[in-house]
Amino acid sequence: MSSTFPSTCPLPRPALPHGFGLVIGAQFTSALADNALLIVAIALLSQQGFALWWAPLLKFGFMAAYVVLAPWVGPLADAFAKGRVMAAMNIVKMLGLALLACGLHPVAALAVVGLGAAAYAPAKYGLVTEMAEPEALVKANGWIEISVVSAALLGAVLGGALVSPQWLASGLADWCDGLALPADKLTGSLAALLLIYAVSSVFNAGIRDSGQRRRSEAHDPMTLLREFRVANRRLWLDREGGLSLAATTLFWGVGATLQFAVLRWAGVALALPLSQAAYLQAAVAVGVIVGAAAAGHWLALHQARHGLWAGVVLGCLMPVVAQVSDVALAAAVLALVGAVGGAMVVPLNALLQHRGAVLLSAGRSIAVQGFNENLSVLAMLAAYAGCEAAGVPITATLSGLGVLVAGAITALIWVDKRRRERTPSQL
Repeated sequence: MSSTFPSTCPLPRPALPHGFGLVIGAQFTSALADNALLIVAIALLSQQGFALWWAPLLKFGFMAAYVVLAPWVGPLADAFAKGRVMAAMNIVKMLGLALLACGLHPVAALAVVGLGAAAYAPAKYGLVTEMAEPEALVKANGWIEISVVSAALLGAVLGGALVSPQWLASGLADWCDGLALPADKLTGSLAALLLIYAVSSVFNAGIRDSGQRRRSEAHDPMTLLREFRVANRRLWLDREGGLSLAATTLFWGVGATLQFAVLRWAGVALALPLSQAAYLQAAVAVGVIVGAAAAGHWLALHQARHGLWAGVVLGCLMPVVAQVSDVALAAAVLALVGAVGGAMVVPLNALLQHRGAVLLSAGRSIAVQGFNENLSVLAMLAAYAGCEAAGVPITATLSGLGVLVAGAITALIWVDKRRRERTPSQL
């Protein structure tokens, strides 16, 4: 009888791979410390008397390694067990924290942390591609992005707590201040983050090896650089890969800039101190969780381009944010911004990983993705720092970002439509 009604039987939902929860836990704890560290480093800049325009350069220093090392971190991630690579890179992050506590310039210290993060990313996303079947890739990416933005949410809260007057007046902060390190009472904040990175390393060490290796035949830097240029060009020229790469490159560049713009705007428009302004970043993260979960549940891989329309909405909402002057309303609008952002990036990121794995390899495709996305981050953060140094009103900066996003995504939709009229889908 069951064969009589085959069309009425629901298709089984794709299952997440065995051991995926450990990957989520390792990713979450490492990203939690990354996001909290940014708030602590901003407070350290203020403590040391640096001008406001130095704040976005913290992220610039953190992301620089993603761009500079992109040709080599992909082959590194492909050549070894990815869980072990991730554990080793957390140790590099811990070294950066130690140097920051000992007086290294905050931008330089975050550049050291960024060295670890640059190799961590292709290992993490490449592992997801190796573990999950293509039909489960959007769902797996949904959970990864939920962990990323949950870490951003709680990292903003944790960072705000670690620079709050209550924490700085605590006995642990006083004890750490007694160590007489250049970070003063923020030494205790850095020690707490050091512990979180250590926990992430333990999780990473327990991730099972997928068994997949793809060692490069070449080992000299120049040959790897040439191979990377070829891989980068191949992914951009692919119809589906180029579309998703353009969209995610724009998204992460704007998202990194928005991270600082929201803190600045909250201080100017809402008169919130840094410890409380960080909570508005958490509102964005809550929205991203909702949007990412919805996209992971409702969109299949072949529907990924539908996420572009959420990008248009994202751009239209940002000028609205600039006009808000009430804290509760600001939190609601920022949560909506996060939701449409999550709905945009999750399916397009899954499409990009799928096409990258087909055309290149798991680690190499993520390295190409990281290079382009973080080059966008560096360019937009440099532009934002320039606007801050020039005294451009933060409301004008937010509105300009919105116009950029809406216009660029609309252009991508038009180009994609013209290409689909000429050639069939590659999925």
